Amino acid sequence: MSEGKVVSLEDRIPKLKEQRKRKTNRRLIFLISVFFLLILLIIYFQSPLSHVNKINVGGNKTISDETIIKQSGLTKKTNVWKVNKEETAAKIKSIPEVKKASVKITFPNSIVVEITEHAKIAYISNGKKLFPVLENGKVLNKQQDNLVTNIPILTDFKKGNILNEMVEQLQQLPEEILNSISEIHYDPKKTDNYHITLYMNDGFEVSATMRTLASKIIYYPSIVSQLNPNVKGIIDLEVGSVFKAFKAEGKGKNGE
Repeated sequence: MSEGKVVSLEDRIPKLKEQRKRKTNRRLIFLISVFFLLILLIIYFQSPLSHVNKINVGGNKTISDETIIKQSGLTKKTNVWKVNKEETAAKIKSIPEVKKASVKITFPNSIVVEITEHAKIAYISNGKKLFPVLENGKVLNKQQDNLVTNIPILTDFKKGNILNEMVEQLQQLPEEILNSISEIHYDPKKTDNYHITLYMNDGFEVSATMRTLASKIIYYPSIVSQLNPNVKGIIDLEVGSVFKAFKAEGKGKNGE
């Protein structure tokens, strides 16, 4: 090597010392940062800052926020990072009206609950009160103030096989057909224990057997379109489709 490129040991020692000093300083800064971060985390987890501050509920139409939050078991004393999302969602889903439930944690200490409710397909009357019948077949034992007005009322039905059969048929109906029915009365005959009478919103009555209701009532709009709307009567769907007008003095229960 040429004499101009030779670096003496005396010249290299200060540079090596400087490099070591920088490494030591960086390591010290890193350790101090980690230490303070751990302190902050300990303070955070021990303070109210880590507790649930807010619970936002969405998707509920008939169930109150309070009912959902109470069922979830979450309170403002709950540590947000100890919340088991799957278990909390399962608790909420145990509410009969809840079809689906999901729970999310949002920074820094909020919980978001999203639910989907079972649709109501009918109300069952006990003569004085109306109780919702859900799409999954469950009958709620509590009356609700916010009634859905476009679903049928079931009269003279009791819990059991007959009601289950009726719900199964209603589950198969298109929404426009379901919404056109005002009332369904359980009206058994000697020859047909499943006979029902439907009172439609347009003033017609339908005589049918429960077990074939879903397959036959879908033709109702087509049948009615061929009738005189000013002449109300009974449409018999038990066997075929026969129309019989009300007698002048013996009109239907809807007063038509």
